[in-house]
Amino acid sequence: MKLDILAFGAHPDDVELGCGGTLHKSMINGKRVGIVDLTRGELGTRGDADIRANESANAAKILGVSVRHNLEMQDGFINNSKENQFKVIELIRKYQPKIVLCNSIDDRHPDHSKASKLVRESCYLSGLVKIITSDENGIVQNYWRPHAVYSYIQWKPLEPGFVVDISSSIEFKMLSVKCYKSQFYNSKSSEVETPISTKNFIDSVRYRAADLGRLINVDYAEGFITDRVIAVNSIFDLK
Repeated sequence: MKLDILAFGAHPDDVELGCGGTLHKSMINGKRVGIVDLTRGELGTRGDADIRANESANAAKILGVSVRHNLEMQDGFINNSKENQFKVIELIRKYQPKIVLCNSIDDRHPDHSKASKLVRESCYLSGLVKIITSDENGIVQNYWRPHAVYSYIQWKPLEPGFVVDISSSIEFKMLSVKCYKSQFYNSKSSEVETPISTKNFIDSVRYRAADLGRLINVDYAEGFITDRVIAVNSIFDLK
């Protein structure tokens, strides 16, 4: 099953926060999308890995993604090793996505930038003929390199290279984020408060999308960073 977009996140909830609206809008427009979580988020202050697995499954249903995988790398200690690269390469070759989305290139959580580098380098290596991988049935996979790799914006207010209008999908994005009840604001919770468990943080998800939307004169948007030149067929394709 080929995918149009495969979105990677260091932790369950990264993708929803960073590009959930873009994934939902793409699905509504007939694209096949998938999510890969690199870790189970087991070091999260609130909840545990099993709870987050259920939350991520519920979020996937809301966004309408075709597949969701968890590679079970070690939370907090993601590294750009050959072993981890092969795990990512195998999924890229399995689904042959046109576009890969990944974590922010620079962010508060060290796993985010490390995950971004891991995924970006794996996308390149996936296109090398002499790197041999096999699928779950032992069949040698075809080499594949995505057309583009883009990083979504997370905690830090980085300047986007482009933004995507998600006005029609903002409510689905918010619903998918709120599936992570163990992580985010809950007035009845007695657990330790974290920077992402405050009401201010959950409110910021919407007002950041509103601020990015303001830049292109729409209600809501998500921002992305690219390390490649964006090509268009005509100057009139630019909005």
